[in-house]
Amino acid sequence: MELDGEGGGSIILHGVDVSRVGLQTLRSRLTIIPQEPVLFSSTLRFNLDPGSRHTDQQICRALELAGLSDIAAAPGALDQEVQERGENFSVGQRQLICLGRALLRSSKLLLLDEATAAVDLETDQLVQRTIREQFRDCTVLTIAHRLKTIMDSDRVLVLEHGELKEFDTPSRLLANPSSIFYSLAKESGLV
Repeated sequence: MELDGEGGGSIILHGVDVSRVGLQTLRSRLTIIPQEPVLFSSTLRFNLDPGSRHTDQQICRALELAGLSDIAAAPGALDQEVQERGENFSVGQRQLICLGRALLRSSKLLLLDEATAAVDLETDQLVQRTIREQFRDCTVLTIAHRLKTIMDSDRVLVLEHGELKEFDTPSRLLANPSSIFYSLAKESGLV
């Protein structure tokens, strides 16, 4: 990401200025795990692999990596019906199913939009560990209010009222007691 001194700039990802990429192309290369997990009334297989591009083994492996080994091991698991909005799964399981979908897509750009805000800390830690291990060659953009979620990020961008206030490594921001990030970390008990 490049920013100029006047609040403008461009977003360069993997050497490509995203403003020069068509919207459909950008959407096809991007995977989003939203705060509210999106599941469809269909089979678990369809929810994980709507394009039918992957084998049962690949789908079950994605479930295992997402922390859903128990579901992957159940007989006929992939043909299990998912009720409207996934109501037959807990919120944490729904979020892990979305993580499994992201693992199968294996995009070079992953956006986590408050992806763990509605789950317990154990599920949050599982999601973060899986992302660190399985998406290490990807650009991961994380929108988060839980600072612990982003402490091991390469860079942190701090916004206030929609304006860019800080952009640096977490360690540099934490080394500056007058930074907004430092004050947020102090409020959270992280420093």
